[in-house]
Amino acid sequence: MAEIRNYTMNFGPQHPAAHGVLRLVLELDGETVVRADPHVGLLHRGTEKLAESKPYNQSIGYMDRLDYMSMMCNEHAYVRAIERLLGIEAPIRAQYIRTLFDEATRILNHLLWLGSNALDLGAMTLFLYAFREREELMDAYEAVSGARMHAGYYRPGGVYRDLPERMPKYKESRWTKGADLKRRNEWREGTMLDFFEAFCSDFVNKIDEYETLLTDNRIWKQRTVNIGVVPPEMALRMGMTGPMLRASGIAWDLRKKQPYAAYGEVEFDIPVGVNGDCYDRYVCRVEELRQSARIMQQCVKWLRANPGDVMLRNFKVAPPSRVEMKDDMEALIHHFKLFTEGYSVPAGEVYCAVEAPKGEFGAYIIADGANKPFRVKLRAPGFVHLSAMDEIVRGHMLPDVVAVIGTLDIVFGEIDR
Repeated sequence: MAEIRNYTMNFGPQHPAAHGVLRLVLELDGETVVRADPHVGLLHRGTEKLAESKPYNQSIGYMDRLDYMSMMCNEHAYVRAIERLLGIEAPIRAQYIRTLFDEATRILNHLLWLGSNALDLGAMTLFLYAFREREELMDAYEAVSGARMHAGYYRPGGVYRDLPERMPKYKESRWTKGADLKRRNEWREGTMLDFFEAFCSDFVNKIDEYETLLTDNRIWKQRTVNIGVVPPEMALRMGMTGPMLRASGIAWDLRKKQPYAAYGEVEFDIPVGVNGDCYDRYVCRVEELRQSARIMQQCVKWLRANPGDVMLRNFKVAPPSRVEMKDDMEALIHHFKLFTEGYSVPAGEVYCAVEAPKGEFGAYIIADGANKPFRVKLRAPGFVHLSAMDEIVRGHMLPDVVAVIGTLDIVFGEIDR
Protein backbone atom coordinates (compact mmCIF):
# COMPACT_ATOMS: atom_id res chain seq x y z
CA MET A 1 0.00 0.00 0.00
CA ALA A 2 1.33 3.43 -0.97
CA GLU A 3 2.41 5.67 1.90
CA ILE A 4 0.38 8.85 2.45
CA ARG A 5 2.79 11.74 2.82
CA ASN A 6 2.36 15.17 4.34
CA TYR A 7 2.98 18.08 2.01
CA THR A 8 3.34 21.83 2.34
CA MET A 9 2.41 23.56 -0.90
CA ASN A 10 1.77 27.05 -2.23
CA PHE A 11 -1.70 27.70 -3.62
CA GLY A 12 -1.34 30.91 -5.64
CA PRO A 13 -0.57 33.62 -6.41
CA GLN A 14 -0.25 32.16 -9.92
CA HIS A 15 -3.23 29.83 -9.58
CA PRO A 16 -6.21 31.45 -11.39
CA ALA A 17 -8.58 30.74 -8.46
CA ALA A 18 -6.27 32.75 -6.16
CA HIS A 19 -7.29 35.85 -8.12
CA GLY A 20 -3.80 37.19 -8.58
CA VAL A 21 -2.56 38.31 -5.19
CA LEU A 22 -3.24 35.55 -2.65
CA ARG A 23 -0.56 33.13 -1.54
CA LEU A 24 -2.12 30.34 0.48
CA VAL A 25 0.35 28.03 2.23
CA LEU A 26 -1.42 24.69 2.64
CA GLU A 27 -0.36 21.81 4.86
CA LEU A 28 -1.80 18.62 3.39
CA ASP A 29 -2.24 15.11 4.72
CA GLY A 30 -2.54 13.38 1.37
CA GLU A 31 -5.24 15.54 -0.27
CA THR A 32 -6.84 16.63 3.00
CA VAL A 33 -6.12 20.17 4.23
CA VAL A 34 -4.65 20.22 7.73
CA ARG A 35 -3.84 23.93 7.86
CA ALA A 36 -4.21 26.96 5.60
CA ASP A 37 -2.11 30.07 6.09
CA PRO A 38 -3.13 33.06 3.91
CA HIS A 39 -0.30 35.44 2.97
CA VAL A 40 -1.34 38.91 1.85
CA GLY A 41 0.65 42.01 1.00
CA LEU A 42 1.17 41.75 -2.74
CA LEU A 43 -1.28 44.60 -3.38
CA HIS A 44 -0.50 46.85 -0.42
CA ARG A 45 -0.77 50.56 -1.30
CA GLY A 46 -1.14 52.28 2.07
CA THR A 47 -4.57 53.76 1.32
CA GLU A 48 -5.28 54.84 4.90
CA LYS A 49 -1.98 56.75 5.17
CA LEU A 50 -2.51 58.32 1.76
CA ALA A 51 -5.94 59.54 2.93
CA GLU A 52 -4.29 61.13 5.99
CA SER A 53 -1.96 63.12 3.73
CA LYS A 54 -4.63 64.74 1.53
CA PRO A 55 -7.66 67.01 2.01
CA TYR A 56 -10.85 65.10 2.74
CA ASN A 57 -12.40 65.61 -0.70
CA GLN A 58 -9.25 64.40 -2.51
CA SER A 59 -9.40 60.93 -0.94
CA ILE A 60 -12.86 59.90 -2.17
CA GLY A 61 -11.32 58.38 -5.31
CA TYR A 62 -9.17 56.07 -3.19
CA MET A 63 -12.31 54.40 -1.86
CA ASP A 64 -13.26 53.24 -5.38
CA ARG A 65 -9.92 51.47 -5.64
CA LEU A 66 -10.26 49.39 -2.46
CA ASP A 67 -12.96 46.88 -3.32
CA TYR A 68 -12.99 47.75 -7.00
CA MET A 69 -16.15 45.68 -7.52
CA SER A 70 -18.14 47.76 -4.99
CA MET A 71 -17.01 51.23 -5.95
CA MET A 72 -19.87 53.56 -5.01
CA CYS A 73 -20.67 51.63 -1.82
CA ASN A 74 -17.13 52.32 -0.59
CA GLU A 75 -17.51 56.00 -1.47
CA HIS A 76 -20.78 56.06 0.45
CA ALA A 77 -19.22 55.04 3.77
CA TYR A 78 -16.39 57.59 3.52
CA VAL A 79 -18.66 60.42 2.36
CA ARG A 80 -21.17 59.70 5.15
CA ALA A 81 -18.37 59.90 7.72
CA ILE A 82 -17.30 63.31 6.40
CA GLU A 83 -20.91 64.54 6.36
CA ARG A 84 -21.42 63.48 9.95
CA LEU A 85 -18.27 65.31 11.06
CA LEU A 86 -19.41 68.42 9.19
CA GLY A 87 -22.96 68.13 10.55
CA ILE A 88 -24.55 68.21 7.09
CA GLU A 89 -26.97 65.94 5.26
CA ALA A 90 -27.43 65.40 1.54
CA PRO A 91 -30.75 66.42 -0.09
CA ILE A 92 -33.41 63.71 -0.15
CA ARG A 93 -33.14 63.27 -3.93
CA ALA A 94 -29.41 62.64 -3.58
CA GLN A 95 -30.18 60.05 -0.89
CA TYR A 96 -32.45 58.15 -3.29
CA ILE A 97 -29.85 58.37 -6.07
CA ARG A 98 -27.24 56.95 -3.68
CA THR A 99 -29.60 54.11 -2.77
CA LEU A 100 -30.25 53.42 -6.46
CA PHE A 101 -26.56 53.22 -7.30
CA ASP A 102 -25.66 51.29 -4.14
CA GLU A 103 -28.01 48.57 -5.36
CA ALA A 104 -26.74 48.77 -8.94
CA THR A 105 -23.27 48.30 -7.43
CA ARG A 106 -24.49 45.30 -5.43
CA ILE A 107 -25.75 43.71 -8.64
CA LEU A 108 -22.43 44.45 -10.38
CA ASN A 109 -20.53 42.82 -7.52
CA HIS A 110 -22.75 39.75 -7.21
CA LEU A 111 -22.75 39.17 -10.97
CA LEU A 112 -18.96 39.19 -11.04
CA TRP A 113 -18.89 36.85 -8.04
CA LEU A 114 -21.46 34.53 -9.60
CA GLY A 115 -19.68 34.36 -12.94
CA SER A 116 -16.15 33.96 -11.58
CA ASN A 117 -17.11 31.49 -8.83
CA ALA A 118 -18.99 29.35 -11.34
CA LEU A 119 -15.97 29.52 -13.66
CA ASP A 120 -13.64 28.45 -10.82
CA LEU A 121 -15.81 25.38 -10.30
CA GLY A 122 -16.09 24.50 -14.00
CA ALA A 123 -19.29 26.22 -15.19
CA MET A 124 -18.22 28.59 -17.97
CA THR A 125 -21.58 29.60 -19.45
CA LEU A 126 -22.66 31.63 -16.44
CA PHE A 127 -19.54 33.78 -16.65
CA LEU A 128 -20.63 34.94 -20.11
CA TYR A 129 -24.23 35.48 -18.98
CA ALA A 130 -23.18 37.56 -15.95
CA PHE A 131 -20.94 39.85 -17.95
CA ARG A 132 -23.73 40.46 -20.44
CA GLU A 133 -25.80 42.12 -17.69
CA ARG A 134 -22.82 43.82 -16.06
CA GLU A 135 -22.10 45.65 -19.30
CA GLU A 136 -25.49 47.41 -19.14
CA LEU A 137 -24.89 48.67 -15.60
CA MET A 138 -21.31 49.70 -16.38
CA ASP A 139 -22.76 51.93 -19.11
CA ALA A 140 -25.02 53.53 -16.49
CA TYR A 141 -21.97 54.12 -14.26
CA GLU A 142 -20.19 55.80 -17.16
CA ALA A 143 -23.21 57.89 -18.14
CA VAL A 144 -23.64 59.34 -14.67
CA SER A 145 -20.01 59.79 -13.59
CA GLY A 146 -17.84 59.63 -16.71
CA ALA A 147 -16.04 56.47 -15.55
CA ARG A 148 -16.93 52.79 -15.85
CA MET A 149 -15.36 51.75 -12.55
CA HIS A 150 -13.76 54.44 -10.38
CA ALA A 151 -16.72 56.79 -10.37
CA GLY A 152 -16.02 59.46 -7.73
CA TYR A 153 -19.74 60.20 -7.98
CA TYR A 154 -20.69 60.57 -4.30
CA ARG A 155 -19.56 63.83 -2.72
CA PRO A 156 -20.02 65.30 0.78
CA GLY A 157 -23.36 67.09 0.51
CA GLY A 158 -24.86 64.97 -2.28
CA VAL A 159 -23.79 63.55 -5.63
CA TYR A 160 -21.73 65.01 -8.47
CA ARG A 161 -24.72 65.68 -10.74
CA ASP A 162 -28.31 64.63 -11.36
CA LEU A 163 -29.18 61.63 -13.49
CA PRO A 164 -28.72 62.37 -17.22
CA GLU A 165 -31.72 62.91 -19.47
CA ARG A 166 -30.27 60.63 -22.14
CA MET A 167 -28.44 57.31 -22.09
CA PRO A 168 -25.58 56.84 -24.56
CA LYS A 169 -26.49 54.58 -27.48
CA TYR A 170 -24.56 51.94 -29.37
CA LYS A 171 -23.35 53.15 -32.76
CA GLU A 172 -23.42 51.14 -35.93
CA SER A 173 -20.29 49.09 -36.51
CA ARG A 174 -19.13 46.03 -38.40
CA TRP A 175 -20.32 43.88 -35.49
CA THR A 176 -23.50 45.72 -34.44
CA LYS A 177 -25.97 46.89 -37.04
CA GLY A 178 -29.52 46.54 -38.30
CA ALA A 179 -31.97 44.68 -36.06
CA ASP A 180 -29.26 43.85 -33.52
CA LEU A 181 -28.36 47.53 -33.14
CA LYS A 182 -32.03 48.46 -32.71
CA ARG A 183 -32.49 45.77 -30.07
CA ARG A 184 -29.43 46.92 -28.10
CA ASN A 185 -30.60 50.53 -28.10
CA GLU A 186 -34.21 49.75 -27.21
CA TRP A 187 -33.73 50.59 -23.49
CA ARG A 188 -31.68 53.69 -24.31
CA GLU A 189 -34.32 55.73 -26.11
CA GLY A 190 -35.40 57.62 -22.98
CA THR A 191 -33.87 58.86 -19.72
CA MET A 192 -31.60 56.96 -17.36
CA LEU A 193 -34.63 56.24 -15.17
CA ASP A 194 -36.33 54.63 -18.19
CA PHE A 195 -33.19 52.57 -18.72
CA PHE A 196 -33.10 51.37 -15.11
CA GLU A 197 -36.81 50.52 -15.20
CA ALA A 198 -36.36 48.40 -18.34
CA PHE A 199 -33.21 46.76 -16.94
CA CYS A 200 -34.86 45.78 -13.63
CA SER A 201 -37.96 44.38 -15.34
CA ASP A 202 -35.81 42.21 -17.61
CA PHE A 203 -33.21 41.30 -14.98
CA VAL A 204 -35.61 39.14 -12.97
CA ASN A 205 -35.89 36.83 -16.01
CA LYS A 206 -32.12 36.76 -16.34
CA ILE A 207 -31.79 35.62 -12.71
CA ASP A 208 -34.14 32.75 -13.56
CA GLU A 209 -31.71 31.78 -16.32
CA TYR A 210 -28.81 31.71 -13.84
CA GLU A 211 -30.78 29.52 -11.48
CA THR A 212 -31.76 27.16 -14.29
CA LEU A 213 -28.06 26.61 -14.94
CA LEU A 214 -26.91 26.18 -11.33
CA THR A 215 -29.44 25.91 -8.51
CA ASP A 216 -30.47 22.28 -9.11
CA ASN A 217 -27.37 21.33 -11.08
CA ARG A 218 -26.04 18.04 -9.68
CA ILE A 219 -22.37 18.89 -10.22
CA TRP A 220 -22.77 22.38 -8.73
CA LYS A 221 -24.40 20.95 -5.60
CA GLN A 222 -21.68 18.30 -5.25
CA ARG A 223 -19.07 21.09 -5.23
CA THR A 224 -20.92 23.40 -2.79
CA VAL A 225 -23.35 21.55 -0.47
CA ASN A 226 -21.78 20.91 2.97
CA ILE A 227 -18.54 22.53 1.80
CA GLY A 228 -17.09 25.38 3.87
CA VAL A 229 -19.76 25.25 6.58
CA VAL A 230 -19.70 28.29 8.87
CA PRO A 231 -21.88 27.77 12.00
CA PRO A 232 -23.62 30.92 13.31
CA GLU A 233 -21.47 30.91 16.46
CA MET A 234 -18.30 30.96 14.37
CA ALA A 235 -19.66 33.67 12.07
CA LEU A 236 -20.33 35.94 15.06
CA ARG A 237 -17.02 35.10 16.75
CA MET A 238 -15.03 35.92 13.61
CA GLY A 239 -16.92 39.19 13.00
CA MET A 240 -18.39 38.13 9.67
CA THR A 241 -20.95 40.32 7.92
CA GLY A 242 -22.92 40.40 4.68
CA PRO A 243 -23.84 37.17 2.86
CA MET A 244 -21.20 35.25 4.84
CA LEU A 245 -23.14 35.98 8.05
CA ARG A 246 -26.66 35.80 6.64
CA ALA A 247 -26.04 32.41 4.99
CA SER A 248 -25.35 31.08 8.50
CA GLY A 249 -28.88 31.99 9.57
CA ILE A 250 -28.34 35.42 11.13
CA ALA A 251 -30.54 38.15 9.63
CA TRP A 252 -28.17 41.10 10.11
CA ASP A 253 -28.23 43.79 7.43
CA LEU A 254 -27.27 47.43 8.11
CA ARG A 255 -29.83 48.60 5.56
CA LYS A 256 -32.54 47.24 7.88
CA LYS A 257 -30.93 47.43 11.33
CA GLN A 258 -29.31 50.88 10.98
CA PRO A 259 -31.01 52.44 7.92
CA TYR A 260 -29.15 55.13 5.99
CA ALA A 261 -29.80 57.01 2.73
CA ALA A 262 -33.32 56.01 1.60
CA TYR A 263 -33.26 52.42 2.88
CA GLY A 264 -35.74 53.25 5.62
CA GLU A 265 -38.29 54.21 2.93
CA VAL A 266 -38.07 51.17 0.63
CA GLU A 267 -39.33 47.62 1.07
CA PHE A 268 -37.09 44.59 0.69
CA ASP A 269 -36.39 41.24 2.37
CA ILE A 270 -33.20 39.90 3.93
CA PRO A 271 -32.26 36.50 2.44
CA VAL A 272 -31.09 34.10 5.16
CA GLY A 273 -29.50 30.66 4.83
CA VAL A 274 -29.83 27.52 6.93
CA ASN A 275 -26.62 25.48 6.76
CA GLY A 276 -23.99 28.19 6.25
CA ASP A 277 -22.23 26.28 3.46
CA CYS A 278 -21.05 27.40 0.02
CA TYR A 279 -24.42 26.50 -1.50
CA ASP A 280 -26.36 28.62 1.00
CA ARG A 281 -24.09 31.57 0.30
CA TYR A 282 -24.80 31.14 -3.40
CA VAL A 283 -28.56 31.05 -2.77
CA CYS A 284 -28.40 34.16 -0.55
CA ARG A 285 -26.47 36.17 -3.13
CA VAL A 286 -28.83 35.17 -5.93
CA GLU A 287 -31.82 36.26 -3.84
CA GLU A 288 -30.01 39.53 -3.06
CA LEU A 289 -29.91 40.16 -6.82
CA ARG A 290 -33.71 39.98 -6.85
CA GLN A 291 -34.05 42.25 -3.81
CA SER A 292 -31.63 44.81 -5.28
CA ALA A 293 -33.72 45.00 -8.47
CA ARG A 294 -36.81 45.46 -6.29
CA ILE A 295 -35.18 48.36 -4.38
CA MET A 296 -34.03 49.97 -7.63
CA GLN A 297 -37.56 49.89 -9.03
CA GLN A 298 -38.87 51.71 -5.94
CA CYS A 299 -36.11 54.33 -6.22
CA VAL A 300 -36.88 54.89 -9.92
CA LYS A 301 -40.57 55.44 -9.11
CA TRP A 302 -39.73 57.97 -6.37
CA LEU A 303 -37.14 59.84 -8.44
CA ARG A 304 -39.58 60.23 -11.34
CA ALA A 305 -42.11 61.93 -9.07
CA ASN A 306 -39.73 64.09 -7.02
CA PRO A 307 -37.33 66.42 -8.85
CA GLY A 308 -35.02 68.58 -6.75
CA ASP A 309 -31.47 69.43 -5.77
CA VAL A 310 -28.84 66.69 -5.62
CA MET A 311 -26.19 68.78 -3.87
CA LEU A 312 -26.26 71.16 -0.91
CA ARG A 313 -26.19 74.86 -1.77
CA ASN A 314 -23.29 75.43 0.59
CA PHE A 315 -20.19 76.50 -1.30
CA LYS A 316 -17.97 75.93 1.74
CA VAL A 317 -18.29 72.16 1.25
CA ALA A 318 -19.98 71.69 -2.14
CA PRO A 319 -18.68 73.24 -5.38
CA PRO A 320 -20.80 75.67 -7.38
CA SER A 321 -22.00 74.61 -10.81
CA ARG A 322 -19.83 75.12 -13.87
CA VAL A 323 -22.22 77.82 -15.12
CA GLU A 324 -22.02 79.76 -11.83
CA MET A 325 -18.26 79.38 -11.74
CA LYS A 326 -17.91 80.98 -15.18
CA ASP A 327 -20.26 83.90 -14.43
CA ASP A 328 -19.46 84.79 -10.82
CA MET A 329 -16.00 85.59 -9.39
CA GLU A 330 -17.00 84.52 -5.86
CA ALA A 331 -18.17 81.15 -7.16
CA LEU A 332 -14.85 80.74 -8.99
CA ILE A 333 -12.94 81.45 -5.75
CA HIS A 334 -15.03 78.89 -3.86
CA HIS A 335 -14.40 76.32 -6.59
CA PHE A 336 -10.64 76.97 -6.59
CA LYS A 337 -10.30 76.78 -2.80
CA LEU A 338 -12.45 73.63 -2.54
CA PHE A 339 -10.35 71.70 -5.02
CA THR A 340 -6.97 72.91 -3.78
CA GLU A 341 -7.32 73.31 0.00
CA GLY A 342 -10.55 71.43 0.65
CA TYR A 343 -12.37 72.38 3.86
CA SER A 344 -11.56 72.19 7.54
CA VAL A 345 -13.59 69.66 9.50
CA PRO A 346 -14.43 70.22 13.20
CA ALA A 347 -12.40 68.13 15.64
CA GLY A 348 -14.03 64.84 16.56
CA GLU A 349 -14.20 61.17 15.64
CA VAL A 350 -16.79 59.16 13.75
CA TYR A 351 -17.42 55.67 12.41
CA CYS A 352 -19.83 55.25 9.49
CA ALA A 353 -20.60 51.95 7.83
CA VAL A 354 -22.67 50.79 4.88
CA GLU A 355 -23.95 47.37 3.86
CA ALA A 356 -21.55 46.85 0.98
CA PRO A 357 -22.05 43.79 -1.28
CA LYS A 358 -19.42 41.79 0.62
CA GLY A 359 -20.48 42.91 4.11
CA GLU A 360 -19.98 45.87 6.42
CA PHE A 361 -17.59 48.42 4.94
CA GLY A 362 -16.84 51.17 7.46
CA ALA A 363 -14.76 54.34 7.69
CA TYR A 364 -13.40 55.51 11.05
CA ILE A 365 -12.04 59.06 10.97
CA ILE A 366 -10.40 61.15 13.68
CA ALA A 367 -10.46 64.86 12.82
CA ASP A 368 -8.29 67.47 14.55
CA GLY A 369 -9.82 70.56 12.95
CA ALA A 370 -7.53 70.61 9.90
CA ASN A 371 -8.41 70.12 6.24
CA LYS A 372 -7.13 66.54 6.26
CA PRO A 373 -7.88 63.62 8.63
CA PHE A 374 -5.62 62.99 11.62
CA ARG A 375 -6.33 59.25 11.36
CA VAL A 376 -8.27 57.07 8.92
CA LYS A 377 -9.05 53.40 9.51
CA LEU A 378 -11.19 51.36 7.14
CA ARG A 379 -13.12 48.23 8.00
CA ALA A 380 -13.01 45.88 5.04
CA PRO A 381 -15.31 42.83 5.21
CA GLY A 382 -12.97 40.75 3.06
CA PHE A 383 -10.14 41.00 5.61
CA VAL A 384 -12.33 39.42 8.30
CA HIS A 385 -13.57 36.69 5.98
CA LEU A 386 -10.10 35.75 4.73
CA SER A 387 -8.87 35.49 8.33
CA ALA A 388 -11.37 32.64 8.82
CA MET A 389 -9.94 30.69 5.88
CA ASP A 390 -7.91 28.29 8.02
CA GLU A 391 -10.83 27.35 10.26
CA ILE A 392 -13.29 26.97 7.36
CA VAL A 393 -11.12 24.82 5.10
CA ARG A 394 -9.59 22.37 7.61
CA GLY A 395 -10.58 18.78 6.92
CA HIS A 396 -11.67 19.51 3.35
CA MET A 397 -10.08 18.13 0.22
CA LEU A 398 -7.69 20.20 -1.87
CA PRO A 399 -10.25 20.97 -4.66
CA ASP A 400 -12.62 22.35 -2.00
CA VAL A 401 -10.13 25.15 -1.31
CA VAL A 402 -11.13 26.67 -4.66
CA ALA A 403 -14.82 26.60 -3.70
CA VAL A 404 -14.13 28.19 -0.31
CA ILE A 405 -11.95 30.98 -1.71
CA GLY A 406 -14.67 31.74 -4.23
CA THR A 407 -17.48 31.75 -1.68
CA LEU A 408 -15.63 34.28 0.51
CA ASP A 409 -15.96 36.83 -2.33
CA ILE A 410 -12.68 38.56 -1.54
CA VAL A 411 -11.01 41.43 -3.38
CA PHE A 412 -7.48 42.19 -2.29
CA GLY A 413 -7.67 45.91 -2.87
CA GLU A 414 -9.63 46.21 0.38
CA ILE A 415 -7.81 43.43 2.24
CA ASP A 416 -4.29 44.80 1.73
CA ARG A 417 -5.33 48.47 1.62
